[in-house]
Amino acid sequence: MTMIDHAALTTALDRLPARYPGPGGVAGVVHEGRVVAARAWGHADVETALPMARTLRLPICSISKQFTCAALLASIGDPARLDARLRAFLPAFTGPLPTARQLCDNRSGLRDYWALSILQGAVAERRLTRGDALPLIAAMRTGHFAPGSAYSYCNANFRLLAEMIEAETGETLEALCRRHVWDPAGMATAVMASDTSERLDGVTGYEGSDATGFLPAVNGAWWLGDAGIAASLDDMLAYEAWIDATRDDPRGLYRQLSKPAFHDDGTPAGYAMGLGFSTVAGLAATGHGGALRGFRAQRLHIRDARLSAVVMFNHEASAHVAAADLLDAALGHRAPPPAPVPDGWDGQWLCRETGLIARIQTGRTDACLRYAVGAEALQVDGDALAAPGIRVERVGDGLRMTRALDHEVLAFDPLPVVEVADGSEIAGSFACDELGGATMQVEARDGGVHARFTGVMGTGRFERLVPAGKDVWLLATRRSLDAPAPGDWTVIVRRGAAGGVTGLTVGCWLARALDYRRAG
Repeated sequence: MTMIDHAALTTALDRLPARYPGPGGVAGVVHEGRVVAARAWGHADVETALPMARTLRLPICSISKQFTCAALLASIGDPARLDARLRAFLPAFTGPLPTARQLCDNRSGLRDYWALSILQGAVAERRLTRGDALPLIAAMRTGHFAPGSAYSYCNANFRLLAEMIEAETGETLEALCRRHVWDPAGMATAVMASDTSERLDGVTGYEGSDATGFLPAVNGAWWLGDAGIAASLDDMLAYEAWIDATRDDPRGLYRQLSKPAFHDDGTPAGYAMGLGFSTVAGLAATGHGGALRGFRAQRLHIRDARLSAVVMFNHEASAHVAAADLLDAALGHRAPPPAPVPDGWDGQWLCRETGLIARIQTGRTDACLRYAVGAEALQVDGDALAAPGIRVERVGDGLRMTRALDHEVLAFDPLPVVEVADGSEIAGSFACDELGGATMQVEARDGGVHARFTGVMGTGRFERLVPAGKDVWLLATRRSLDAPAPGDWTVIVRRGAAGGVTGLTVGCWLARALDYRRAG
């Protein structure tokens, strides 16, 4: 039996409103199947002064993915039973299709359809109906790696799973989740809240920060198995208690979902069946986070300690860090102080394999790595910089980055910084055959360079193109239909034999290596 430090846990809970400032939030901890602490602070809506409460439902967003996989296991069993259905949803795909199990494990290689929506002209405030997403997915012709060879987070995987589960069973995903998980777990008010424009229980999500102020977030996306569920804190704490109650049952759904998983070469996988595998307080943990504009959620479970934490905010502070803080406090875990970061790490590099820029900016005891969706904090580890699942080493003037979760070892070449560049050479129109002829328009006037995308979802807004290196630019997306937005897109200029610009290669971590040819 693991003892917990109730005094430290109480202090950590009391500090949440100050450490993660925003309109409101809820948090709770379950130990050995019992709720040992819970909090609800602030307001669910600041205009109506509705107090935040444990019983109010908030979007749990991508935490939904594990429920999709649970419904699959309970109603169908072997994911391979769905493999034959996938071709109908990816009719244009060339090469081997991923398997349903690879969809469950985010190892399909498919590009994320929320990221692709930007390249198809979507703006953050538009409505996206159930019927809008599937044509976007159906247009995919290739993935950004061979199925099964690596990991990449992809909401399309779980949207496809949900559609195939409903087609196979003849039932809605909501009905299956209710029968197999929500009712057995006592999640009395959980619901499939697919239309994110609809407010549940009077709760509003807020964008912004304590420095800029908070404004109501506008959402219009339609989600299903990728992120469609809403639940209260009481629902989620009941789920954690059910996980504990079924921990020794070999047929228990969570026990099946959280079995250790491995890549094809036998190395441990960091993600499987809609769950992330991590280390918290020095112990193995499973869980998942969720994000929608104006909302953040996280659940973490440490099986060996029979301990879980759930945090949900109606603003955009890090629920993951908050949940880990609670578990650290409960277990009396204190990480050793980080070592100072030596000189020589600041700079930027271009990845040979993915075509994406990695940028490192150091502080006194940590370093900020920008490569994937958001900033990743690294600390000194011998001669390297590291974080859980990430290790960055110097190789001459280049870098080697090991990303255990992604199952990738990547080589980066130095990219000397270019702060000013003439964008006139890339001005014009470019078309992407992979995206069915969707276009990228680049404008350059008096030193300002901007680009916008047009496709099946309309015409997007102009965003700034910033020179990064010779023939390399950065285009930042800060707001999109999904949250968080994909972040920085790397744009690499392609030139013909005579030196003229013939095209661009555009990519981000969620959607890599999309070739655009000059069209005008």
